[in-house]
Amino acid sequence: MEPVPVTDRTRVTRLADRQVVDRQVLHDVLDAGLVAHVAVVRDGVPIVLPVGYARDGESVLLHGSTGGGLLRAAASGVPVAVTVTLLDGLVYARSLFDSSMNYRSVMVLGTAVAVPDALKEEALRRLSEHLMPGRWDEVRPPTRRELAATVVLRVPLDEVSVKVRATGASTEPDDGEDRAVWAGVVPLTLATLEPVASADAPRGVPVPASVAAAASRFEALRPELHA
Repeated sequence: MEPVPVTDRTRVTRLADRQVVDRQVLHDVLDAGLVAHVAVVRDGVPIVLPVGYARDGESVLLHGSTGGGLLRAAASGVPVAVTVTLLDGLVYARSLFDSSMNYRSVMVLGTAVAVPDALKEEALRRLSEHLMPGRWDEVRPPTRRELAATVVLRVPLDEVSVKVRATGASTEPDDGEDRAVWAGVVPLTLATLEPVASADAPRGVPVPASVAAAASRFEALRPELHA
């Protein structure tokens, strides 16, 4: 795969060594996340909204209600910024100044385009398979009314920035006398808990395979741990 191009707007200027141009890393971060934060400027005010998303090849799909003002604004052709951050650990250094976080993050800059009605159902299937793998085939298909009430936007991965920190705590030369103070990383990960059935679910209805698939997915996506 071609490396991620770096533009004046996506070049990391502070801690530049954390910028990653490996396109596979870009894909891996987007494939591991569930929520994107989408920013637009509407009526002169910056607005940020968390949105469920999915990567579809070299673009990101965003979805929400047709009544949502932010997505309507994004669909009008105004510039958008889309960010996804995976928090992998809290880094405990021997000073608060050097304490940090391990993370993988992506920022996408561009213009969103509405997915046409003829392709909307397939786009929603892609979103469903990313957020709840296997669920699409366990439930009824969306109705015309539901499709009409849903907007799906596509943002190309043409101008992106990928930044990663995946290491242990930094140590300053004057930390020598503080070696008795613990330093290291507290790993963080996303995991599923025991599923809770709806109150109106008949007794004996089995937990579907898609729920188990979600647990397996998060287990497989756990990053390497760094001391």
